[in-house]
Amino acid sequence: MNWPHKDLIAIQDLKPEEIGHILDMASSFKEISKRDIKKVPTLRGKTVVLLFYEASTRTRLSFEIAAKRLSADTTALSASGSSFSKGETIMDAAYNVMAMSPDCIVIRYPYAGIPKKMADLLPCSVINAGDGYNEHPTQALLDMYSMKERFGTLKGLNVAIVGDIMHSRVARSNVYGLKKMGASISLVAPKTLLPPRVETWGAQVLTEFDPVIPHADVIMMLRVQKERLHDRFFPDEREYSFFYGLSKRRVDMMKKDAVIMHPGPMNRGVEITCDAAESARSIILDQVENGVAIRMTLLYLSMGGTSNVD
Repeated sequence: MNWPHKDLIAIQDLKPEEIGHILDMASSFKEISKRDIKKVPTLRGKTVVLLFYEASTRTRLSFEIAAKRLSADTTALSASGSSFSKGETIMDAAYNVMAMSPDCIVIRYPYAGIPKKMADLLPCSVINAGDGYNEHPTQALLDMYSMKERFGTLKGLNVAIVGDIMHSRVARSNVYGLKKMGASISLVAPKTLLPPRVETWGAQVLTEFDPVIPHADVIMMLRVQKERLHDRFFPDEREYSFFYGLSKRRVDMMKKDAVIMHPGPMNRGVEITCDAAESARSIILDQVENGVAIRMTLLYLSMGGTSNVD
């Protein structure tokens, strides 16, 4: 299909058939990463700039690896190593970067809306690598790819997303994407970690974890975002883990073929125990591996790569 989007800002901007196209293409790009020489000339001569104004390991590294496996040139900039620390605005930074003629900017920013503003104002492609509490579309796409890889389809899957829903852009993007693809979603959290109007998202909302477990095909645990919890949302981590943590007892309650996911980084012993994270049901490292394939696909599509990906 002819890809109609210059940018990827939100899962909500994608049609179901476009999500399906991304997930189908990702398998071809994943195969490249299994070769002895993990590189193709598809984006040779293109330049990708990574603007990460929040801490990141998996997303930043996988975008950089994805670009290099497509032979694009990359350069990365963080808030601590830029003029942002001197008071430069993010849009001034973007205009200065644009003056150096990049083909794509990958942006992570602590507040919502900046990737959309960049996409509207800059001629290069812009990919949202996470903006505030809003969206994290590439994470949702790699999560959906990981589910489809395991189950063959997303339609009809029962997916439970458990934990700090209020502060999770991953939860939002996954709900938006999974709904489009025909899955059923349950959001599980204490009332204090449910965002306002969460019932309008189109997912089942619950405050008890155990009743959901035997019916879920996928249990996605979310990190308790300690850096955003400036108020007391629950008494202590031990109590949170007792009611909402994925433990061996809860793993034993899961369906025979159900899987465990986590977008990372994990707070082991809080939302997930070591036993659960390292169990045979866990596909957490598959998510990391699939992140490279998904981001290769998105860079290829956004920058109009050649039709031959070999």
